[in-house]
Amino acid sequence: MELLNHDLAHEFPQLIGKMRSLKLSSSRFLHLFNDYDAVNNAITKIEQDGGAIADEAMENMKKKRLKIKDDIYQMLIAG
Repeated sequence: MELLNHDLAHEFPQLIGKMRSLKLSSSRFLHLFNDYDAVNNAITKIEQDGGAIADEAMENMKKKRLKIKDDIYQMLIAG
């Protein structure tokens, strides 16, 4: 099974420049960006390695990633 790439550059390719700018100007955005990367990397590692994790735990990680992505998107489209 081929895994989808969920990094933010693939999620919001049209907003890469804005992401770069916000990472430099907003500590909140940088924090969210780093949190997203950490959760996304953890999910990807588990999926690639076939790691043992309860379905509920994986679902919670994916929900956390989605919530962070929503927060990031709101900041990207604001102003």
